[in-house]
Amino acid sequence: MALRSEQDFLTLIDRYFPPSGSPAGRQADLVRPEHVLLGRGDDCAVLRCPGQICMSADLFLEDVHFRRSYFLPEDVGYKALAVNVSDISAMGSRPLGFCLQLFGPSDVPQDWWEGLFAGMAGLADSLHLPLVGGDLSRGPNIGLALTVWGEAVEDGRFLSRQTARPGDHLFLVGEVGLARVGLMALENAGRQACRDLPRATSAHLRPVLHVEQAMHLGKLDFVRGLMDVSDGLAMDLPRFLPSGLGADLDPQAVDIDPEVVDYATRLSEDPLLFALAGGEDYALLGVAAPEASGELTRAVPDARVIGRVVERPGLFLAGRPAQIAGFDHFTG
Repeated sequence: MALRSEQDFLTLIDRYFPPSGSPAGRQADLVRPEHVLLGRGDDCAVLRCPGQICMSADLFLEDVHFRRSYFLPEDVGYKALAVNVSDISAMGSRPLGFCLQLFGPSDVPQDWWEGLFAGMAGLADSLHLPLVGGDLSRGPNIGLALTVWGEAVEDGRFLSRQTARPGDHLFLVGEVGLARVGLMALENAGRQACRDLPRATSAHLRPVLHVEQAMHLGKLDFVRGLMDVSDGLAMDLPRFLPSGLGADLDPQAVDIDPEVVDYATRLSEDPLLFALAGGEDYALLGVAAPEASGELTRAVPDARVIGRVVERPGLFLAGRPAQIAGFDHFTG
């Protein structure tokens, strides 16, 4: 049975995200009095924010970012929130809350929407994130637009791009290439691919977040900058570095999952180049002062130094130019 009215939607949302002041429940227990003064249910939410916040917004659209043929509704809800939270982590910050704009056709069954809200609420609960408002509308396909905000973990310091210096060390938290394999396999084989390539398909459907690691990085004064890798490391590195600088990566330092190696080999592609071109990794890419690499890995054991910043533009592998393209929404 499909939901018949806007009030049906609001009632369903209240089940998974009870507004402030409601009986004890999932999200009612998450609202922090010092941050959310008035939650959902009024014309506006009323928030008490720190002196500075970071904010991000993303679209998550059917047949652009997900397909119902192989995404479970729980996966859609989880990933729509996760990719937004990843942007907050990319600033070395703590996520505080989010708004949700949602639209879809009138014939989507209620249990599909229940799955979406269950997946989203599960992630929100784990991060203590309240949903404070949003909007609903009918549309030809399912679409979500989320706005997420966060606060600095220390002294109003937000980690940003374009801060690297020659000789700095580049590091990763997370893996690259797995989500690309997952997407290609799911497009080719549907949900069957989840049995054949469990890690890769999970990386695409439910990307791992690095929230705690990001907040640790936000406290380290020798970490100069951070971003999340969403369009592939090869595409995102030039965006991360100041003009005129480049990156020389150590091929032995970039950890490639066996599922990526096997899949790329079957395609007669170099596994490393394949991984560097992958999108939707949501790994954290950072830059740190070279003298602090040992301290970095002690403070954040998941961080792996993968190369260094060089005084010539471009991407290099052990000193040799590498020509790799990442993902672009407008070119495919």
